[in-house]
Amino acid sequence: MHFPPDFHFGASTSAYQIEGAANEDGRLPSIWDEFAHHSGRIKDGSTGDVACDHYHRWREDVDMIHSLGHNAYRFSIAWPRVIPQGRGALNPKGLDFYDRLVDRLLAHGIAPYATLYHWDLPLGLHAQGGWLHRDTCHAFADYAAAVAQRLGDRVYGYATLNEPRCSATVGYLEGRHAPGEMDQAKALQVAHHLMLAHGLGMQALRANTRKARLGVVLDVKPYHAADDSAASRQAAHNAYGVFNRWFMEPMFLGHYPQDIWDRYGSLVPTVHEGDLATICQAIDSLGINYYSRGHVEHSASKPFPHAADVRCTTSSFTDMGWEIWPDGLREMLVRIHQDYRLPDIYIAENGAAMDDVLENGQVHDPVRRDYLQSHLAAVAQARDAGVPVSAYLAWSLLDNYEWGHGYTRRFGICHVDYASQQRTPKSSALWLRDFIAQQRR
Repeated sequence: MHFPPDFHFGASTSAYQIEGAANEDGRLPSIWDEFAHHSGRIKDGSTGDVACDHYHRWREDVDMIHSLGHNAYRFSIAWPRVIPQGRGALNPKGLDFYDRLVDRLLAHGIAPYATLYHWDLPLGLHAQGGWLHRDTCHAFADYAAAVAQRLGDRVYGYATLNEPRCSATVGYLEGRHAPGEMDQAKALQVAHHLMLAHGLGMQALRANTRKARLGVVLDVKPYHAADDSAASRQAAHNAYGVFNRWFMEPMFLGHYPQDIWDRYGSLVPTVHEGDLATICQAIDSLGINYYSRGHVEHSASKPFPHAADVRCTTSSFTDMGWEIWPDGLREMLVRIHQDYRLPDIYIAENGAAMDDVLENGQVHDPVRRDYLQSHLAAVAQARDAGVPVSAYLAWSLLDNYEWGHGYTRRFGICHVDYASQQRTPKSSALWLRDFIAQQRR
């Protein structure tokens, strides 16, 4: 493997998963505070009130990032910390926190990648309709403008949203994430409004920056038929359309995929005149999150896309039950490049939850190390095929609050003892540090 000198290596986090300080310095609750405290759907009954206490330990965390040889770091900005009610008055202390974080990253030669929305909608906005209400899209644009006016081009790259598919599907259809709804029509309307917010947010960012790379982060997944039947191949095609094309085609081509739209029938969202033109903004860079593939067979008993997951008996799996399939990353990078010809792509998240154990001050995680190595090889293969991939950011820098799983899953390349908040780089982090150093020789 060989990566050019300007390639970015680093790791990613998100605000609610690591910051803590949920009630400090003017921050008000988000939908995730409400969901964690009251839904009864968090596996260990925990919340993100403290998480990794990054709000107080950010200096040492940046120093650790630097010690690991990273030259990029992706974090998210907490909307309820910056504009506590979601619209209206700014919270100076909230903006100050991200101002200081960006300055320290830059002082260490680390490029800041900032995501504006990683699922923590201010609870005050949710009470007024949240993502089911079009006005939330305009509130998001105002928030994007406020952040860009403060942080400007010191941020290397801005992403409007993280995984709008997951926000809509897991939060409004499956009910496993905040706000815990289970309604297909609502999920599709929320997905449309999230994409509209992306478009309006891009306009706001563009108006307030000159050099920063602007875009969005999407979770992507290839779908493979588990058998050779025409029905299973069609199920895989439909699932790919639901998971990937439903978001990429409005954003990059200016229309919904007609075949999927037709199959949704009366469930399709309300789309106003001009919405798709707003959604289809030119972007500078697409972040993709990749973890696994879909391995499916046709199931008439399941709703559209009539695809049922099938566990591949010859594969290995992470603690999340996700199949380890590194070639899917190469496959998706090549396909996205062929389909949309975007100017730049970066890996915004890629990683594995493992059953890590701290012993004698060390964590040996060879499976995660191999996971990172094989997926970096997939990135190198995509680059060799002509895909303009500019960065690889592992998920995650720290063990953290893993949403509905609470603290029962560890994705970090650095171990966190939640009682003491001690950070310990795992062997995978040390391997990645040495790999990065080798690439820079």
